[in-house]
Amino acid sequence: MAKVNAASSTHWSSIREAGSLFGLKFLWLMHRIFGRWMVSFMLFPTVVYFLLFRVQTRRSSYAFLLIHYRYFPEYWAKKPNYINVARHFWEFAEAVVDKLMSWAIDINADEFYIQDEEYLERLMADKRGRLIIGSHFGNLEYCRGFVHRYRDKVINILIHDKHAENYNALMTQLNSESRVNIFQVSDFDIPTMLRIKAKIDAGEWMFIAGDRSPPSGSRRTADVKFMGKTAALPIGPYMLAKGLACPVELIFSCYDYNSKKEKIRVELMSFTERVVLDRKNRDQQLQAYAQRYALALEEQCARTPYQWFNFYDFWGEAKLK
Repeated sequence: MAKVNAASSTHWSSIREAGSLFGLKFLWLMHRIFGRWMVSFMLFPTVVYFLLFRVQTRRSSYAFLLIHYRYFPEYWAKKPNYINVARHFWEFAEAVVDKLMSWAIDINADEFYIQDEEYLERLMADKRGRLIIGSHFGNLEYCRGFVHRYRDKVINILIHDKHAENYNALMTQLNSESRVNIFQVSDFDIPTMLRIKAKIDAGEWMFIAGDRSPPSGSRRTADVKFMGKTAALPIGPYMLAKGLACPVELIFSCYDYNSKKEKIRVELMSFTERVVLDRKNRDQQLQAYAQRYALALEEQCARTPYQWFNFYDFWGEAKLK
């Protein structure tokens, strides 16, 4: 469906995981001894390291901020530079710490601003399983920790990222009784689909990201317009939803640093009751679903660009000026 400039683009799945298991454990230990302020202070050398030595990550951050500057000029007072890139890395580092906290401490509901609390309560009261499409925008893991206070809900997370093993291993150690299950999948084969379908039928929630193309390549993506440029987004979430025959929601969660209270803004919205595909118009329908998702993600990025954490060549353009 999509045409990707594979010769000039490095796929996100080939990028080495940043942060060893020892490093994550050390951050957690510092938090237990000294509190959050010490962990935040210790993030400074991490930001400097990324800025100086992670060339591809730095380039990807700057490319995104530059595209945002061109597409949403009203947000910016001037053209972004490497100071803005440093802030981008800082907010990402803070998000990683929050991910740790979401599994290991009680999360205060006062930290959150729910865009539509009544809708959230209706979903919690609904016994049906559902597919929830998130993204690498903001801090979805922290939001999962918040939702986890509803003890009758089991949350399942589908990931393609084999490099997340360090993080997942530590999360299991921090909270062995968690009702959040992480599944690493390379493809949606029949056994995997049957496992997922059984969980949906049991009323569980299934989270999947909709903003990263799968390692299997461009044949499982659709071209969409995102911030004025063509990007390849995965069609997997919508094919999965078709097989599950369940309601589909979108969720976005991020720090809103533009507000005075700096709370975590959570938006949970209906995407569709059922994903419908037919043989004749299948590709067009998948592209339409992906485009709807892209527009929702774009709206989020417009307000808080520093919460975008896709540090790879998202648009398939190796060089952006």
